[in-house]
Amino acid sequence: VQLVESGGGLVQAGGSLRLSCAASGVTFANLAIGWFRQAPGKEREGVGSISNSDGSTYYADSVKGRFTVSSDNAKNTVYLQMNNLKPGDTAIYYCAAAVFGGSIRITTLWGPDVYDYWGQGTQVTVSS
Repeated sequence: VQLVESGGGLVQAGGSLRLSCAASGVTFANLAIGWFRQAPGKEREGVGSISNSDGSTYYADSVKGRFTVSSDNAKNTVYLQMNNLKPGDTAIYYCAAAVFGGSIRITTLWGPDVYDYWGQGTQVTVSS
C-alpha cells in the first residue's frame, strides 16, 4: 500500500489549500483515511477522517467548519480542503490508511495507532 500526499505550501492567514492523498496497492473502498498534522515540538494530532465505504467523516474541534475531508473513489484519492487557515494550522500534514474487510462507520477521531499505512507528509505553512 502506498500513500502519496501533495498540495502543501505557503499561504496567508485566511487563505485556502487542498491536500490530496492518492492511494495505491489496496482496494480503495476498504479504507478509512485519516489526516494528521504535526507541528514542531508538538505531538501528532488527528485532524479529520473519512470512511471510503460509507462516506462518514469526523473532525477535530479545532478544524470543524474550516476543513473538509472528501473522497473520490474513481481516482483513489482523498482530499483535505482547508479554508480560513490560521498560523496555528502550520504543520506537516500526513494522510494515513486503515484497512477493513467490510464497511466501517467513523464515529470518533481515531488515534494514529489505528492506521496501518502512512504517507510521507506535506508541509503547510500559514503566515500571519
